[in-house]
Amino acid sequence: MKRVIKIGGRAQSAPDLVARLAEAWKSAPRSFCLVHGGGDEISAMQRRMGSEPSFIGGRRITTREDVEIVRMVLSGLVNKKLVSSLVAAGVPAVGISGEDAGTIVATAIDADGLGRAGKPVSVNADLIKTLLGAGFLPVISPLASEEGGLPGDALNVNGDDAAAAIAIAMGGAELLLVADVAGVLDGGGAPMSSIAPPEASELIHHGVINKGMRAKLEAGFAALTGGVGRVRISTLGGLSDPTEGTQLGLGLTT
Repeated sequence: MKRVIKIGGRAQSAPDLVARLAEAWKSAPRSFCLVHGGGDEISAMQRRMGSEPSFIGGRRITTREDVEIVRMVLSGLVNKKLVSSLVAAGVPAVGISGEDAGTIVATAIDADGLGRAGKPVSVNADLIKTLLGAGFLPVISPLASEEGGLPGDALNVNGDDAAAAIAIAMGGAELLLVADVAGVLDGGGAPMSSIAPPEASELIHHGVINKGMRAKLEAGFAALTGGVGRVRISTLGGLSDPTEGTQLGLGLTT
């Protein structure tokens, strides 16, 4: 079973994150890769450097100057800190970026509105498969090369979008989007066991789902459309409990 696990930025601060990931890897080595976020760290660095982060629909507005901050924080600080912690826990983790070996190629979503924010158009999963085949855990930061761009140009890709694209390219059995909430919450604040596009659209329309969760749902439904076997949104408990969280489905009802 090949899984793609995306760890949201806030979920990365959980004290038991590394222990849970190490347990999952040791119980099923070579069975998954990780994609990580780091939005809070990027925002903090932007503020230190004199700019205020802005978002549209849960996706970060990224200027050309911001791309360098995103590279520094995601592919540098966040990626290497997570890799180092996993290695210390006995997991043979290797940090890569979506830019490495042309793993993720993207195009700008809305150059006028979102700037250097990109949407994956292709994924070359060869490097990920090679690392897994050799017994290493790939830990991937979601930057991408720009399709048709100048050499060295990069786009900031939402981590959920990157994870969905990788899961499709890998023929993944499951995409697990790990968040800091128990799943998709209904109007009363309770986690839903499952959700389909009509229910999601209704909750978005009424403002119950917004920002980051909306981006997760869009990415999750795209993964299912692309052939991924199963998509869930859960807390870290979903790493070991396949029943935890909200399961997404194109034909499921709650």
